[in-house]
Amino acid sequence: MGAFDKLQDGAEDLKDKAQAFLQEHGDKIDSGIDKASDFVEDKTGGKVNLDKAADVLKDGIDKLDGEPTS
Repeated sequence: MGAFDKLQDGAEDLKDKAQAFLQEHGDKIDSGIDKASDFVEDKTGGKVNLDKAADVLKDGIDKLDGEPTS
């Protein structure tokens, strides 16, 4: 097995671990994204709204873990 094959296997292993983590903790991640977005909106007096950015981030996570967030 060459160095590239080892690197590729390591990347696949890391991807699998990340997907498992996202599937296990996706609800907490989703909640954290919402809380962060609400915090920024509250601190800026509503001048900055991150709802659309939060939705894009949640969609990206959905693509990684294969499960929709709430």
